Amino acid sequence: MKEQFTRKIKAFASQLGFDYCGIAKAQFLNEDARRLETWLKKGMNGSMRYMENYFDLRVDPCKLVPGAKSVITLLLNYFPIEKQNPDTAKISKYAYGRDYHEVIKKKLNKLMELIRKNAGEINGRGFVDSAPVLERTWAQRSGLGWVGKNGNLINKQSGSFFFIATLITDLELQYDDPFVKDYCGTCTRCIDACPTDAILPDKVVDGSKCISYFTIELKEMMIPENMKGKFENWMFGCDICQDVCPWNRFSSPNNETEFIPVSEILNFSIKDWEELTEESFKKIFSHTPLSRSKFPGIKRNLNFLKSP
Repeated sequence: MKEQFTRKIKAFASQLGFDYCGIAKAQFLNEDARRLETWLKKGMNGSMRYMENYFDLRVDPCKLVPGAKSVITLLLNYFPIEKQNPDTAKISKYAYGRDYHEVIKKKLNKLMELIRKNAGEINGRGFVDSAPVLERTWAQRSGLGWVGKNGNLINKQSGSFFFIATLITDLELQYDDPFVKDYCGTCTRCIDACPTDAILPDKVVDGSKCISYFTIELKEMMIPENMKGKFENWMFGCDICQDVCPWNRFSSPNNETEFIPVSEILNFSIKDWEELTEESFKKIFSHTPLSRSKFPGIKRNLNFLKSP
C-alpha cells in the first residue's frame, strides 16, 4: 500500500503542475537545530524576529502534525521567459506574476483532497514559505537537490528558480533517498558576485546583509547608509547569486499561467515607478509579492537607489 500511495501522490503532484515531488521520513532535525541556533545567536536574521519564534516546530515535524510520518516536498518552477526593461529598477523573478502563496496554497489543498480520497481521513498540513518549516532541508532529504553556497536548493537537472512547498502527513509512504552529493565543488561565483558580502563560507548566508532583506523584510523607513551604491539597481529582492550560478544554465521557462508577468513589472521605466500613486500601486500589484513591501516600502527602495 505504501508503494501504491506514493506513486499516486507523485502522479497527483504532476497533474497539479508541480515540477518535482520527493518524500522523506518525518523526524527530528538534529543538525539543523544546532545550525539554526548558531545562526540566530549571531544575529544573522537581522530584524526578522519571527525567525526566533517556534524554534521547536521548525526542527520537529511532529510538533506541526501530531503523529507525522512523511514529509512531502514539492518544487514549482518560476523561471520566466520574459525579461525586464534593462533600464529600470530590478525586481526578483519570483515576483513577476501572481503571489505564489495564493497559487501554491490552492495546489496543496487540492493535493490533500486527492490524498484523502485515496487514503482515507489522514491528518496533514501544507506549508509554503509562511510557517516554521525548514523546506530546503526536507527537499535535500527527499532527493530533490542540494543546498548551494548561496543557501538555495539547487536541482541538478533544472537549477534553483523554484518555489518549495511542504506537505506533512501522518500517512506512511515510501521514502526517496536523500541527495548526498554537493555539486557546487570549488565554485565561488555566488560568493564573489554578492555586492553586500552576505554569502559567507560554509553555506552560511547573513540574512541581515542580503539585498532581499533590506528591500522586503526591513520595515524601518531608513536603509543603512553603509549600503549606498551596493544594490546594483535592485528595488525588490535580488537574483544576483542565482543569475551567476552555473547550474541555472539548465533553467527553463515555467508553465504556470498564474506566473505570467504583470506587464508593468516588465515595462515600467524609472520614471513610471517615480510617478506611481498609491492607488495605482494597489490596483496593479495587490495580488503580487510586491504588495508585501507595500507602497511606502517600494518608494523607500526607489529613493534609496536614486540617492547619491
